[in-house]
Amino acid sequence: MNTIIKKLIKTLLILPIFTTILFANANQVFKKIEHDLDSIIIKDLNKKQLIFQKESNKKIRPASLTKIMTAIMAIESGKMNSPVTITPAMIKVEPTILGLKAGEKVLLKDLVNAALIKSANDATNAIAIYLGNGDKKRFVHGMNVKAKKLGMKNTNFQNPCGFDDTNHKSTASDLLKLTEYAIKNKTFNAIVKKESYTFKTLNTKRTYTARTSNKLLATEKYMIGVKTGYTSKAGACLIARAKEGKQDILLVMLNSHNRWENTKLALDTVLKKK
Repeated sequence: MNTIIKKLIKTLLILPIFTTILFANANQVFKKIEHDLDSIIIKDLNKKQLIFQKESNKKIRPASLTKIMTAIMAIESGKMNSPVTITPAMIKVEPTILGLKAGEKVLLKDLVNAALIKSANDATNAIAIYLGNGDKKRFVHGMNVKAKKLGMKNTNFQNPCGFDDTNHKSTASDLLKLTEYAIKNKTFNAIVKKESYTFKTLNTKRTYTARTSNKLLATEKYMIGVKTGYTSKAGACLIARAKEGKQDILLVMLNSHNRWENTKLALDTVLKKK
């Protein structure tokens, strides 16, 4: 028998065993991870297949993952290069903040970068008030209208930042839908992969630098975003996207006690990293 044919047959015989081992190892990893969080969903975007999920339709506080909706609405507003005058109401929020001062003028795109990269609540609040024409509730209403259009059936936003309001809830499945929509936008993708962003105010020329809250961006080459989140009641949350070769993986994790370790373990497993 031809040597090449013999090698091919041998490979084909081994392949199912190898695949079974990989599948078994992945199941073990996911079982370990799921005990350490409230909800998770992982999807292969290229194959359009769900890889793993746990309580993906459970309504949970999404913390600053909320800012993905705030940011994409700003990006789609067509006003990214418009100047925004910071008002006292815009900066009347709790940390994390960029430290904006009332009276400063910045571009809307600078606020969007700060909201997504640093998760700055003053920048996010400013986006909502500006685009709501001074009425933050009007903007939040728009967030919920947008959510329904995207099929986010179990989501209700009560603020643009992700604070722990009583009925501010979403699900891992809904947040996956939101992120799948957002990453179709080139501007959004360009922002969420940045480790830092520096800009100057238009009038005072004060310099601000927003540094990422995503610890995996600097250490994992396959990581290309997307957003972190944390509050005392929501716990640590993360939406992560990893690309390597033909693989494009999106992960949503809610209330994880070890989000960085769990995310790296999950993505390394899916991407078959040693």
